[in-house]
Amino acid sequence: MLPIMSNAAGASSSTSFAAPFRHPVFAVIWTATLVSNVGGWMYSAASGWLMTTLNPDPLIVALVQAASTLPICLFALPAGALADIFDKRKFLIVVETLTTAVSAIYAAMVGLGLATPGNLLLFTFLIGAAGALTVPAWQAVVPQLVPKEDLPPAIAANSVGVNISRAIGPALGGATIAAIGIAAPFWANAVANLGIVGALLWWRPKRTARTPLPAERFGPAMTTGLRYARHNPHLRATLVRAAGFFLFASAYWALLPLVASSQIAGGAELYGILLGVIGAGAVSGAFLLPWLKTKLGPDRLMALGALGQALAMVLYGVASEPAIALVASALAGATWIASLATLSVSAQVALPDWVRGRGLALYTTVFFGCLTLGSTAWGEIAAWVGLPAAHFLAAAGAIAAIPLTWRWKLQTAMGTDLTPSMHWPSPITALDIEQDRGPVLVTVEYRIRPQDRDAFLEAIAKLEHERRRDGAYRWGVFEDAAEAGRILETFLVESWMEHLRQHERVTNADRLVQDALHKFSLQGAPKVTHFIAADT
Repeated sequence: MLPIMSNAAGASSSTSFAAPFRHPVFAVIWTATLVSNVGGWMYSAASGWLMTTLNPDPLIVALVQAASTLPICLFALPAGALADIFDKRKFLIVVETLTTAVSAIYAAMVGLGLATPGNLLLFTFLIGAAGALTVPAWQAVVPQLVPKEDLPPAIAANSVGVNISRAIGPALGGATIAAIGIAAPFWANAVANLGIVGALLWWRPKRTARTPLPAERFGPAMTTGLRYARHNPHLRATLVRAAGFFLFASAYWALLPLVASSQIAGGAELYGILLGVIGAGAVSGAFLLPWLKTKLGPDRLMALGALGQALAMVLYGVASEPAIALVASALAGATWIASLATLSVSAQVALPDWVRGRGLALYTTVFFGCLTLGSTAWGEIAAWVGLPAAHFLAAAGAIAAIPLTWRWKLQTAMGTDLTPSMHWPSPITALDIEQDRGPVLVTVEYRIRPQDRDAFLEAIAKLEHERRRDGAYRWGVFEDAAEAGRILETFLVESWMEHLRQHERVTNADRLVQDALHKFSLQGAPKVTHFIAADT
């Protein structure tokens, strides 16, 4: 288990925190996830500690976290595409079953004394890869567990559950190692994951209306996700701020085993306790988030979180006694959840349902990519300059990132209606068109008063990102050289099927932009024409 990215929500809600638990499906899956996460954090504590006994080199120890986070960088986007294409429940059942099997195999190897630095990194990578495949699906499935009015407290409850497990799991892992042996936490992780499989098998989601269009193909679905992110300024801003935060906050996650074992000269119990205090600090911080967000807003709350992380790293750097490290851990947990929640909400509100898995997968890739890069870099830096100096450098970087990324604002899509508007009429065709035929040229003809030209061109420019985001690979505006006030908007889409999908992707927020444009029109709705590449 890693410094988990939850679907934390920092927004306040009038709905009570307990409301989601009135729904049996949510309560069962939340409980099973909590138990599984406790096992995962026991595994995390045990794997980090096991590596310190197999090879105490700072770089090798830091590679344990890197091996856990690298799979997210490699597989998150494909996993997001799979989550948007396939039935999420069935997909999760298959992958969680594989996770349980791989975890049990390595637990047996550790119990038989077969663990080496190489196979520890390998199995950590494999378990991380299985987890990477499920992250987007788990994030996207929450709206299926509760009605819309209970969604905010459900997301908050997930955050609290993650951090409860973070508070319990590492300490329990350390105690289990001391009492039973190093293999026990590995077995606990495998057994705990069985609860997730059972809960998913028991759950029977309600049938929902499906699009009449066939499912997207895997390769194009990934391309579509990347294109969407490129042309979504709200999501791009979130990714920039996330990179500026996680690159430096990764330092103490990677170096904490060495702080406990080398700098403070403690044992596995101390390492587990420090991780547990981080989790407890996060749980405490989660309950303060609504009040803090109301007082500070998302951008200042994010800055406060980064400052708190920097102070925690300074304390880790000077810690020679457990007391200072415990204070650092409490502060690190509270400010970690403040920053993580702010970023997670910013990513969630920027995405419509049809691309939610892929959009969240990109956010997850940035999150874990920065943790992977940061873990490796800070481990190497610590080997060069020592643990205290590495923490001080990371703290300085976290502070410097605040002004450097300030121009990218968070949660700017809050309150935007991203539900499908379905207001585009179906294209009228005179011939049968194969789904993959293309490209398709769409023209929208406007007739406006010549004196409105400048205002109209300023308004229509807002459509470019919308068209490109939802499927167009080229967009332009042309005016008739022979007739003032006749303006043609054009955009190209790769295939007829992709254009039909474009009809389903237009949101109510997009409709407002289009309605504002139509007010310039002298003849009501503009004339839309579809041209498809001739088969020559």
